[in-house]
Amino acid sequence: MEKIKVGIMTFSDGRKNVNDELLEINKKFQKAIVEALEATNEVEMIEADEIISKPSLAKREALKLRERGAELTIFNYSVWAFPHFSVIASKFAPSPFLLFGNINPQYPGMVGMLAAAGALDQTGIIHKRLWGDINDENVLRKVMSFVRAASTFNSLKGQRYGVIGGRPMGMYTTVPNVDLWNSIFGIDVEHIDQYEVIRLSEKVEESRAQEGLKWLEKMAKKIHYDGKQLTPEKLKTQIKSYHAIQRIIENNELDFAGIKGQPELTDNFVTMDVAEAFMNDPYDWEGEHEPFVLATEADSDGALTMQIFKLIARTPVLFADVRHYDAEDNFFDLCNSGEHATYFAGKSFDPQENLKKVEFYPEGFYFPAGGASVRHIAAPGEVTLARLARKNGKYWMAILPAEFMDFGEEKNEEKARATQVEWPHAFARLKVDAQEFLSTYDSNHTHGVYGNYVEELVDFCKIAGIDYKIYGGKE
Repeated sequence: MEKIKVGIMTFSDGRKNVNDELLEINKKFQKAIVEALEATNEVEMIEADEIISKPSLAKREALKLRERGAELTIFNYSVWAFPHFSVIASKFAPSPFLLFGNINPQYPGMVGMLAAAGALDQTGIIHKRLWGDINDENVLRKVMSFVRAASTFNSLKGQRYGVIGGRPMGMYTTVPNVDLWNSIFGIDVEHIDQYEVIRLSEKVEESRAQEGLKWLEKMAKKIHYDGKQLTPEKLKTQIKSYHAIQRIIENNELDFAGIKGQPELTDNFVTMDVAEAFMNDPYDWEGEHEPFVLATEADSDGALTMQIFKLIARTPVLFADVRHYDAEDNFFDLCNSGEHATYFAGKSFDPQENLKKVEFYPEGFYFPAGGASVRHIAAPGEVTLARLARKNGKYWMAILPAEFMDFGEEKNEEKARATQVEWPHAFARLKVDAQEFLSTYDSNHTHGVYGNYVEELVDFCKIAGIDYKIYGGKE
């Protein structure tokens, strides 16, 4: 994925003689921020050409940042700065804005930042304030959290989401609210018939499907052919379905999607498990590719949550049912038919590392058309789970710091067999009481990535103007 383009403007005193005296100080602090952010390898900094010391510069340099492709802007303060410069710049520079105050006690930079922040609040300009030494790891972490969140929010604008099929099995929570998606996130929604999957599958070359089959048979831990629900021919049909969905995405210029699957395809064609897993993976049998969010059961708010996660963390994203709570070992079994990307088996971008832990099982009685489920147990590690939901017509986000557990191979298998042995599992220990979670969480699905991205999600919600709840953490 491309680096995030971050604009930076440093504000100064409007008196020429004072500004001249402080010019090198301002440049020094701006340089420190630029170097620290670029050292993350996630950011390309776009600097204003001049320190802002008069109204005309505020407008001109802000416009330059926009013209050069900045996605958001840091307003930098290391000395006293006339606050109206920041207000003027905010009319033209790419938003949202991070106001950053440096540690420079000989000069009233904090005063300048607070004066600008108050002026921006008075005029209704969304911003976040941070203060400290940019070379402090905790300070840089907070800056990068805002950068990721702001870039994600802006990246959603103009994206296209595809609903392949419609509402599955009566689930209200899977249906997108087109008006809210457009007004809050700027996303366009396209509805596509599932027949396109069947039609385009028939156009996929047999040789292409055969190569995919050979790769899976070589790479997977085991494929449990049973001669009925799972045969090489059915697995090839699933591979063709994967390529058909790729064509649907290309034809409709989609950025992320959801597919209904049940019951039409799962009763009469094949399951979409293979397609769902490998679309969300960073690779397939034809090589590396950028993970593409494809949510099962056409869960649109789930897909949107996943897309937010993908843009923030730049990794594949989990989709799972909240299937079962194991009171003995205090974890939730997050289990869903094949939707877990194989990435989660080994927490690796190397398919060989992951697929040696992946098995393909025949689908059970839920899916009479048959096909393979993509089965593995998620690798252990710190994770962040989340879900966008609606309450009384307004969005809110559930944010769940958690950990994926590994109980050892024998006990993992025992736990998996307690629910659905042929499906993938993630054993998630939440940082909140199970009863509190089940009493307030508004979906049967959840989503997540490895790592701690709680602060990024909070920043995203604040930028988007939606409520949030951190389960087991500080609000």
